[in-house]
Amino acid sequence: MTARLPRTRAPYAALAVLWALGGCASANVSPRVTGPAADPEGKPPSAAAETRPGVLVMAHGAGEDWNGRVEAAIEPLRDRIPVALALGMADPGTLQAALDALEDEGVNTVAVVRLFVSGASFLHPTEFLFGLRPDAPRMAMVGHRMVDGSELDPLATSGRILLTREGLAGSDEVAGILLDRAGSAGAHPPETGLLLLAHGMGVEAENQHLLDAMGQSAQALRSAGYGEVRLATLREDWAEARAEAEREIRAAVADMGERGRRVLVVPYRVSGFGPYAGVLEGLEYTPTEGFLPHPLITSWVAARATSAFCSAGLSSPLAPCESVAGEPARQPGM
Repeated sequence: MTARLPRTRAPYAALAVLWALGGCASANVSPRVTGPAADPEGKPPSAAAETRPGVLVMAHGAGEDWNGRVEAAIEPLRDRIPVALALGMADPGTLQAALDALEDEGVNTVAVVRLFVSGASFLHPTEFLFGLRPDAPRMAMVGHRMVDGSELDPLATSGRILLTREGLAGSDEVAGILLDRAGSAGAHPPETGLLLLAHGMGVEAENQHLLDAMGQSAQALRSAGYGEVRLATLREDWAEARAEAEREIRAAVADMGERGRRVLVVPYRVSGFGPYAGVLEGLEYTPTEGFLPHPLITSWVAARATSAFCSAGLSSPLAPCESVAGEPARQPGM
């Protein structure tokens, strides 16, 4: 059973912020329509029905500082469109509360933007909860406990859901953030070695896909003249894989240092330095911040939401659709 949190109204502050929004790649989007506005075939509401768009941002959640940085990143969007935040690992309680808050704002079309490094993170339970696949996940997180996926029910909504599947990894926005992080550390590119270090995934194929996406970020750094850029995932939640990863990570940092490079360790994560200080204890390196705080995260969320709306044939309050490549939105089950 899903626990529904009390309804809370999402703030809708008027905060004018200038941010550059470049070309948007079209979202990999699946729409879902439920409730009285849907016809028996699950088609969108009729053209006569007014479309009231909103954005639901999903993020992992952590401590007060971590959560506050995410809140600050989405705040600049609220003068343009209703925005709600659902923290947790696809937690049905916070997701339902966010949907209810948007509904209270009159929203009937929701772009769900998943603020995770990997697009594969919590994807199965998210698709199930939004009614985009019939099979429940084997296990899922509800609050702070793991439950059997058969205990889950799809979320209740009368609106249209546009679920995006991209993660942050490999995006142009992340490349820009990494260049800023390295620059703010006072690095001299030709003499600097960078280690991009991510949480990692448990499934080998998903972990490799993440490393491949990180490689696009690494190429941007190499093009900027950095002498050496290495990639690693700690595989944080899988003991055996983590033990091997820790040995490889320590060896990489030591090797770059022994060859005279100044080593920067750049956390390839939404916020914070994670557990990396403990892993690298005794080694010489310079740590940097994660992706937050940075205004390009605001731009990334806006770009993903714009792609979701535009690829579904709708206009976006966040940016014009002219820069979005036209990719038809996928129907449920496709």
